[in-house]
Amino acid sequence: MAEFVTLELPADPSARGVALLRIDRPPLNLVDAQLAREVAAAAETVARHPGVAALIVYGDERVFSAGDEMTELAELDAGQAAAMAADLQAALGCLTKVPQPTVAAITGYCLGAGLELALGADHRIIGDNVKLGLPQIKAGLIPLAGIRKLSLLIGASRAKDLVYTGRFVDAEEAAKLGLVDEVVAPDHVLDAARRWAEQFVTAAPRALAAAKAVFEAGPHAHSTAVTEWSALFDTDDTRTGTRAFAADGPNSAVFTGR
Repeated sequence: MAEFVTLELPADPSARGVALLRIDRPPLNLVDAQLAREVAAAAETVARHPGVAALIVYGDERVFSAGDEMTELAELDAGQAAAMAADLQAALGCLTKVPQPTVAAITGYCLGAGLELALGADHRIIGDNVKLGLPQIKAGLIPLAGIRKLSLLIGASRAKDLVYTGRFVDAEEAAKLGLVDEVVAPDHVLDAARRWAEQFVTAAPRALAAAKAVFEAGPHAHSTAVTEWSALFDTDDTRTGTRAFAADGPNSAVFTGR
């Protein structure tokens, strides 16, 4: 049983639906090694679950995550840090490994390791009062998992500004930078995330997973696209989808995930 994470899976086992992963380490949802492991384990459960069409990652009404648990990090020496770095980095990047579409529903503060986790989501929705940032430099550290993702998302120069200064950005600047995809009223964050996630309930899951694999392939994207595209022709969904599209246009196919 996880202590700091809850995972709500679709209630109807016969139909695909949206899963909700909640970070629950009050009062600030600070990310320590245990919480990171629990988030990664929940993400693995979602990745294997055929009934999950999309995943929402959420904290609570007050805060997504206010960042790293500095009291834990303050006790490490270089050897201990080296021993845990790879696993912690993978855990903070776990959302990139989930084949289903993922959305981070962000309230309050999303800082440090919390923002690094959110950067792995396919979509980020924030309340208009949110503060985001990577302030690890102010503790003599650097982000472990977020620098590359941030650079790809907003460009190296802007990413360097945020990492080097450790400054916070508000909702307006986050939207201008491209750090987030949608800004809504604070009380509407979770509802907006559900609306985004639910559009994939009737979509083709194998094709979505293939598209996500190409996006995550980096410099190997072209060869990955060839592999993923070709493999789809062995699926029932592609056979059904292409025939339905040819006969009746888009949105006419019923996909089964096979």
